[in-house]
Amino acid sequence: MSYLVSIHNVVKKFGGFVAVNGVNLEIREGEFFTLLGPSGCGKTTLLRMIAGFSGIDEGEIRFNNRVINNVPPHKRDTAMVFQNYAVFPHLTVSENVAYGLKARKVPKEQILDRVANALELVQISSLKDRLPSELSGGQQQRVALARAFVVEPGLLLMDEPLSNLDAKLRVQMRTEIKKLQKRLGITTIYVTHDQEEALAVSDRIAVMKGGALQQVGKPEEIYRNPQKLFVAGFIGNSNQFRGSLEMAAGEKTGRLTFDNGYACEIPASKNYSGAVTVSVRPEHMTISSSGVPAKIMLATFLGDYVEYEAKLEDGSVINVNEYSGRMDRIHSAGENVFISFDSRRIAVYDGNEEVI
Repeated sequence: MSYLVSIHNVVKKFGGFVAVNGVNLEIREGEFFTLLGPSGCGKTTLLRMIAGFSGIDEGEIRFNNRVINNVPPHKRDTAMVFQNYAVFPHLTVSENVAYGLKARKVPKEQILDRVANALELVQISSLKDRLPSELSGGQQQRVALARAFVVEPGLLLMDEPLSNLDAKLRVQMRTEIKKLQKRLGITTIYVTHDQEEALAVSDRIAVMKGGALQQVGKPEEIYRNPQKLFVAGFIGNSNQFRGSLEMAAGEKTGRLTFDNGYACEIPASKNYSGAVTVSVRPEHMTISSSGVPAKIMLATFLGDYVEYEAKLEDGSVINVNEYSGRMDRIHSAGENVFISFDSRRIAVYDGNEEVI
Protein backbone atom coordinates (compact mmCIF):
# COMPACT_ATOMS: atom_id res chain seq x y z
CA MET A 1 0.00 0.00 0.00
CA SER A 2 1.31 3.44 -0.97
CA TYR A 3 0.54 6.46 1.14
CA LEU A 4 -1.12 9.78 0.51
CA VAL A 5 1.05 12.21 2.49
CA SER A 6 -0.59 15.34 3.93
CA ILE A 7 1.57 18.10 5.43
CA HIS A 8 -0.30 20.85 7.30
CA ASN A 9 1.33 24.09 8.54
CA VAL A 10 4.56 22.29 9.43
CA VAL A 11 7.25 24.30 11.22
CA LYS A 12 10.76 23.34 12.30
CA LYS A 13 13.05 25.64 14.28
CA PHE A 14 16.66 25.33 15.34
CA GLY A 15 16.98 27.90 18.10
CA GLY A 16 15.96 31.20 16.53
CA PHE A 17 16.36 29.91 12.99
CA VAL A 18 13.20 28.77 11.20
CA ALA A 19 14.26 25.97 8.84
CA VAL A 20 10.75 25.03 7.67
CA ASN A 21 8.13 27.75 7.84
CA GLY A 22 4.45 26.78 7.65
CA VAL A 23 4.62 24.31 4.76
CA ASN A 24 1.37 22.87 3.38
CA LEU A 25 1.53 20.04 0.85
CA GLU A 26 -0.45 17.03 -0.28
CA ILE A 27 1.52 14.29 -2.03
CA ARG A 28 -0.70 11.88 -3.92
CA GLU A 29 -0.64 8.12 -3.66
CA GLY A 30 1.89 6.65 -6.10
CA GLU A 31 3.27 10.08 -7.03
CA PHE A 32 6.91 10.93 -7.69
CA PHE A 33 7.16 14.24 -5.82
CA THR A 34 10.33 16.33 -5.66
CA LEU A 35 11.42 18.94 -3.12
CA LEU A 36 13.72 21.28 -5.05
CA GLY A 37 15.73 24.27 -3.93
CA PRO A 38 19.18 25.64 -3.12
CA SER A 39 21.24 24.54 -0.14
CA GLY A 40 19.70 25.66 3.14
CA CYS A 41 16.16 26.06 1.78
CA GLY A 42 14.68 23.47 4.17
CA LYS A 43 14.04 20.59 1.76
CA THR A 44 16.17 17.99 3.55
CA THR A 45 14.85 19.11 6.96
CA LEU A 46 11.30 18.60 5.70
CA LEU A 47 12.23 15.14 4.36
CA ARG A 48 13.75 14.20 7.72
CA MET A 49 10.56 15.33 9.47
CA ILE A 50 8.54 13.04 7.19
CA ALA A 51 10.97 10.19 7.93
CA GLY A 52 10.83 10.82 11.68
CA PHE A 53 14.50 11.71 12.05
CA SER A 54 13.63 15.31 13.03
CA GLY A 55 10.82 16.37 15.35
CA ILE A 56 7.94 18.63 14.32
CA ASP A 57 7.60 21.89 16.26
CA GLU A 58 4.22 22.91 14.81
CA GLY A 59 1.65 21.42 12.46
CA GLU A 60 1.09 17.80 11.56
CA ILE A 61 2.01 15.17 8.99
CA ARG A 62 -0.42 12.42 8.02
CA PHE A 63 0.09 9.16 6.12
CA ASN A 64 -3.36 8.55 4.67
CA ASN A 65 -5.49 9.61 7.66
CA ARG A 66 -2.99 8.70 10.35
CA VAL A 67 -1.10 11.48 12.16
CA ILE A 68 2.52 10.32 12.45
CA ASN A 69 4.09 13.27 14.32
CA ASN A 70 5.05 11.10 17.30
CA VAL A 71 5.43 7.77 15.51
CA PRO A 72 9.07 6.53 15.66
CA PRO A 73 10.88 6.17 12.31
CA HIS A 74 10.92 2.35 12.30
CA LYS A 75 7.13 2.24 12.61
CA ARG A 76 6.33 4.63 9.74
CA ASP A 77 6.56 2.06 6.91
CA THR A 78 9.08 4.16 5.01
CA ALA A 79 12.42 3.42 3.35
CA MET A 80 15.14 5.99 2.74
CA VAL A 81 17.94 6.23 0.19
CA PHE A 82 20.74 8.52 1.32
CA GLN A 83 23.27 10.64 -0.55
CA ASN A 84 26.20 8.54 0.70
CA TYR A 85 24.41 5.18 0.02
CA ALA A 86 24.88 4.05 3.69
CA VAL A 87 25.57 0.42 2.72
CA PHE A 88 27.16 -1.78 5.39
CA PRO A 89 30.82 -2.35 4.39
CA HIS A 90 31.11 -5.74 6.16
CA LEU A 91 28.02 -7.25 4.50
CA THR A 92 27.72 -8.65 0.98
CA VAL A 93 25.30 -7.17 -1.52
CA SER A 94 22.68 -9.82 -0.70
CA GLU A 95 23.16 -9.35 3.04
CA ASN A 96 22.80 -5.58 2.69
CA VAL A 97 19.53 -5.96 0.79
CA ALA A 98 18.22 -8.57 3.25
CA TYR A 99 18.98 -6.43 6.30
CA GLY A 100 15.67 -4.56 6.39
CA LEU A 101 13.67 -7.74 5.89
CA LYS A 102 15.43 -9.43 8.82
CA ALA A 103 14.77 -6.37 10.99
CA ARG A 104 11.07 -6.73 10.10
CA LYS A 105 11.23 -10.45 11.04
CA VAL A 106 10.23 -11.63 7.57
CA PRO A 107 10.42 -15.47 7.35
CA LYS A 108 13.77 -16.71 6.02
CA GLU A 109 12.28 -18.55 3.03
CA GLN A 110 10.60 -15.31 1.87
CA ILE A 111 13.78 -13.27 2.33
CA LEU A 112 15.73 -15.25 -0.26
CA ASP A 113 13.07 -14.77 -2.93
CA ARG A 114 12.50 -11.10 -2.19
CA VAL A 115 16.22 -10.31 -2.20
CA ALA A 116 16.66 -12.13 -5.52
CA ASN A 117 13.75 -10.19 -7.03
CA ALA A 118 15.10 -6.86 -5.75
CA LEU A 119 18.58 -7.53 -7.15
CA GLU A 120 17.10 -8.45 -10.50
CA LEU A 121 14.97 -5.30 -10.43
CA VAL A 122 18.06 -3.07 -10.20
CA GLN A 123 20.13 -5.37 -12.45
CA ILE A 124 22.88 -6.43 -10.02
CA SER A 125 22.05 -10.13 -9.50
CA SER A 126 25.58 -11.10 -10.61
CA LEU A 127 27.08 -8.98 -7.80
CA LYS A 128 25.15 -10.60 -4.94
CA ASP A 129 28.23 -12.05 -3.20
CA ARG A 130 30.47 -8.99 -3.48
CA LEU A 131 31.36 -6.58 -0.68
CA PRO A 132 30.70 -2.84 -1.13
CA SER A 133 34.45 -2.18 -1.44
CA GLU A 134 34.38 -4.22 -4.65
CA LEU A 135 31.62 -2.10 -6.22
CA SER A 136 31.60 1.16 -8.16
CA GLY A 137 29.60 4.15 -6.92
CA GLY A 138 26.77 3.38 -9.32
CA GLN A 139 26.64 -0.24 -8.19
CA GLN A 140 26.55 0.80 -4.52
CA GLN A 141 23.67 3.12 -5.30
CA ARG A 142 21.80 0.21 -6.88
CA VAL A 143 22.35 -1.77 -3.67
CA ALA A 144 20.84 1.12 -1.69
CA LEU A 145 17.86 1.22 -4.06
CA ALA A 146 17.33 -2.55 -3.84
CA ARG A 147 17.47 -2.37 -0.04
CA ALA A 148 14.77 0.32 -0.10
CA PHE A 149 12.51 -1.42 -2.64
CA VAL A 150 12.76 -4.89 -1.07
CA VAL A 151 10.82 -3.92 2.09
CA GLU A 152 7.92 -2.72 -0.08
CA PRO A 153 7.42 0.52 1.86
CA GLY A 154 4.33 2.67 1.75
CA LEU A 155 6.61 5.67 1.21
CA LEU A 156 10.06 5.92 -0.38
CA LEU A 157 12.25 8.87 0.63
CA MET A 158 15.34 9.88 -1.35
CA ASP A 159 17.84 12.53 -0.22
CA GLU A 160 20.12 13.70 -3.07
CA PRO A 161 20.66 10.04 -4.07
CA LEU A 162 22.61 10.74 -7.28
CA SER A 163 24.83 13.64 -6.25
CA ASN A 164 27.94 11.49 -5.76
CA LEU A 165 27.79 9.96 -9.25
CA ASP A 166 29.47 11.25 -12.40
CA ALA A 167 27.32 13.18 -14.88
CA LYS A 168 26.69 10.35 -17.37
CA LEU A 169 25.83 7.78 -14.70
CA ARG A 170 23.60 10.32 -12.93
CA VAL A 171 21.48 10.69 -16.07
CA GLN A 172 21.29 6.91 -16.51
CA MET A 173 20.34 6.28 -12.88
CA ARG A 174 17.65 8.97 -12.74
CA THR A 175 15.95 7.35 -15.73
CA GLU A 176 16.09 3.94 -14.09
CA ILE A 177 14.76 5.28 -10.77
CA LYS A 178 11.82 6.88 -12.56
CA LYS A 179 11.01 3.63 -14.40
CA LEU A 180 11.30 1.56 -11.22
CA GLN A 181 9.10 3.94 -9.26
CA LYS A 182 6.39 3.83 -11.90
CA ARG A 183 6.61 0.05 -12.14
CA LEU A 184 6.26 -0.41 -8.37
CA GLY A 185 3.80 2.45 -7.78
CA ILE A 186 5.43 3.56 -4.51
CA THR A 187 4.74 7.10 -3.33
CA THR A 188 8.16 8.76 -3.54
CA ILE A 189 9.48 12.02 -2.12
CA TYR A 190 12.78 13.02 -3.70
CA VAL A 191 15.10 15.82 -2.58
CA THR A 192 17.52 17.51 -4.98
CA HIS A 193 19.09 20.88 -5.77
CA ASP A 194 19.56 19.84 -9.43
CA GLN A 195 16.88 21.53 -11.55
CA GLU A 196 17.39 19.30 -14.60
CA GLU A 197 17.14 16.19 -12.46
CA ALA A 198 13.90 17.43 -10.89
CA LEU A 199 12.37 18.22 -14.28
CA ALA A 200 13.34 14.79 -15.61
CA VAL A 201 11.98 12.53 -12.87
CA SER A 202 9.07 14.32 -11.19
CA ASP A 203 5.31 14.10 -11.51
CA ARG A 204 5.21 17.34 -9.52
CA ILE A 205 7.80 19.66 -7.99
CA ALA A 206 7.74 21.90 -4.93
CA VAL A 207 10.28 24.72 -5.19
CA MET A 208 11.49 25.94 -1.80
CA LYS A 209 13.35 29.01 -0.61
CA GLY A 210 14.08 30.09 2.95
CA GLY A 211 12.00 27.29 4.45
CA ALA A 212 8.86 28.23 2.50
CA LEU A 213 7.17 26.98 -0.65
CA GLN A 214 7.53 29.18 -3.72
CA GLN A 215 5.54 27.13 -6.24
CA VAL A 216 4.12 23.64 -6.62
CA GLY A 217 3.24 22.13 -9.99
CA LYS A 218 4.06 19.79 -12.83
CA PRO A 219 7.57 20.20 -14.31
CA GLU A 220 6.25 21.89 -17.46
CA GLU A 221 4.12 24.29 -15.39
CA ILE A 222 7.04 25.25 -13.17
CA TYR A 223 9.29 25.84 -16.19
CA ARG A 224 6.83 27.59 -18.49
CA ASN A 225 4.86 29.60 -15.95
CA PRO A 226 7.05 30.47 -12.96
CA GLN A 227 4.85 32.37 -10.50
CA LYS A 228 7.72 34.04 -8.65
CA LEU A 229 10.89 35.72 -9.87
CA PHE A 230 12.99 33.34 -7.75
CA VAL A 231 11.47 30.32 -9.52
CA ALA A 232 12.10 31.87 -12.95
CA GLY A 233 15.76 32.36 -12.09
CA PHE A 234 16.27 29.04 -10.33
CA ILE A 235 14.61 26.68 -12.81
CA GLY A 236 16.58 26.58 -16.05
CA ASN A 237 18.31 29.59 -17.59
CA SER A 238 16.65 32.99 -17.64
CA ASN A 239 17.63 36.49 -18.74
CA GLN A 240 16.35 39.26 -16.48
CA PHE A 241 15.68 42.87 -17.44
CA ARG A 242 14.23 45.98 -15.84
CA GLY A 243 11.32 47.80 -17.38
CA SER A 244 7.88 49.31 -16.88
CA LEU A 245 4.35 48.15 -17.64
CA GLU A 246 1.36 50.30 -18.53
CA MET A 247 -2.14 48.83 -18.43
CA ALA A 248 -5.50 50.50 -18.84
CA ALA A 249 -8.23 49.51 -16.38
CA GLY A 250 -10.15 46.45 -17.53
CA GLU A 251 -7.61 45.51 -20.21
CA LYS A 252 -6.03 42.05 -20.48
CA THR A 253 -2.87 43.29 -22.18
CA GLY A 254 -0.31 45.94 -21.32
CA ARG A 255 2.48 47.92 -22.93
CA LEU A 256 5.82 46.61 -21.69
CA THR A 257 8.85 48.86 -22.18
CA PHE A 258 12.30 47.56 -21.33
CA ASP A 259 14.85 49.99 -19.89
CA ASN A 260 16.93 49.27 -23.01
CA GLY A 261 14.13 50.76 -25.15
CA TYR A 262 12.55 47.60 -26.53
CA ALA A 263 8.74 47.63 -26.26
CA CYS A 264 5.93 45.18 -26.94
CA GLU A 265 2.38 44.27 -25.97
CA ILE A 266 2.03 41.38 -23.51
CA PRO A 267 -0.91 39.50 -21.97
CA ALA A 268 -1.32 39.95 -18.21
CA SER A 269 -3.47 38.14 -15.64
CA LYS A 270 -3.88 41.12 -13.30
CA ASN A 271 -4.10 44.87 -13.70
CA TYR A 272 -0.80 46.58 -12.92
CA SER A 273 1.14 49.65 -13.96
CA GLY A 274 4.62 50.50 -12.76
CA ALA A 275 8.17 49.21 -12.54
CA VAL A 276 8.67 45.52 -13.32
CA THR A 277 11.32 42.85 -13.64
CA VAL A 278 11.19 40.87 -16.87
CA SER A 279 12.32 37.27 -17.28
CA VAL A 280 12.92 35.72 -20.71
CA ARG A 281 14.25 32.22 -21.44
CA PRO A 282 17.15 32.02 -23.95
CA GLU A 283 15.00 29.93 -26.30
CA HIS A 284 12.34 32.66 -26.37
CA MET A 285 14.76 35.18 -27.86
CA THR A 286 15.81 35.33 -31.51
CA ILE A 287 18.57 36.92 -33.55
CA SER A 288 16.62 38.87 -36.16
CA SER A 289 16.58 41.91 -38.43
CA SER A 290 15.16 44.25 -35.77
CA GLY A 291 14.96 44.59 -32.01
CA VAL A 292 17.57 45.32 -29.35
CA PRO A 293 21.10 45.98 -30.70
CA ALA A 294 23.69 43.53 -29.40
CA LYS A 295 27.15 42.16 -30.13
CA ILE A 296 27.88 38.44 -30.21
CA MET A 297 30.59 37.68 -27.65
CA LEU A 298 30.62 33.89 -27.87
CA ALA A 299 28.93 31.23 -30.00
CA THR A 300 28.85 27.64 -28.70
CA PHE A 301 27.60 24.91 -31.03
CA LEU A 302 25.78 22.21 -29.01
CA GLY A 303 24.33 20.05 -31.77
CA ASP A 304 20.60 20.75 -31.61
CA TYR A 305 21.16 24.42 -30.93
CA VAL A 306 23.74 27.21 -30.75
CA GLU A 307 24.13 29.04 -27.46
CA TYR A 308 25.06 32.69 -27.94
CA GLU A 309 26.43 35.04 -25.34
CA ALA A 310 25.59 38.58 -26.43
CA LYS A 311 26.33 42.01 -24.94
CA LEU A 312 23.70 44.74 -25.08
CA GLU A 313 24.50 48.44 -25.46
CA ASP A 314 24.05 48.99 -21.70
CA GLY A 315 26.82 46.45 -21.04
CA SER A 316 24.58 43.66 -19.78
CA VAL A 317 25.23 40.16 -21.09
CA ILE A 318 22.42 37.80 -22.11
CA ASN A 319 22.11 34.25 -23.44
CA VAL A 320 20.21 33.43 -26.64
CA ASN A 321 19.58 29.90 -27.93
CA GLU A 322 18.91 29.30 -31.62
CA TYR A 323 17.93 25.82 -32.75
CA SER A 324 19.71 24.28 -35.71
CA GLY A 325 16.59 23.67 -37.76
CA ARG A 326 15.66 27.36 -37.70
CA MET A 327 18.97 28.98 -38.60
CA ASP A 328 20.74 29.65 -41.87
CA ARG A 329 24.19 30.10 -40.33
CA ILE A 330 26.03 30.49 -37.04
CA HIS A 331 26.82 34.09 -36.10
CA SER A 332 30.43 34.83 -35.26
CA ALA A 333 31.93 36.47 -32.19
CA GLY A 334 32.19 40.23 -32.72
CA GLU A 335 29.21 40.36 -35.09
CA ASN A 336 26.61 43.10 -34.50
CA VAL A 337 23.05 41.78 -34.45
CA PHE A 338 19.53 42.53 -33.20
CA ILE A 339 17.69 40.49 -30.58
CA SER A 340 13.90 40.15 -30.60
CA PHE A 341 11.62 38.57 -27.99
CA ASP A 342 8.64 36.21 -28.16
CA SER A 343 6.08 38.42 -26.40
CA ARG A 344 3.90 35.38 -25.60
CA ARG A 345 6.70 33.88 -23.51
CA ILE A 346 7.81 36.92 -21.54
CA ALA A 347 7.25 36.66 -17.76
CA VAL A 348 6.77 39.96 -15.91
CA TYR A 349 7.00 40.41 -12.12
CA ASP A 350 5.84 43.24 -9.87
CA GLY A 351 7.72 44.83 -6.96
CA ASN A 352 6.87 41.85 -4.74
CA GLU A 353 8.42 39.50 -7.32
CA GLU A 354 4.98 38.01 -8.07
CA VAL A 355 4.00 37.26 -11.66
CA ILE A 356 1.67 39.72 -13.37
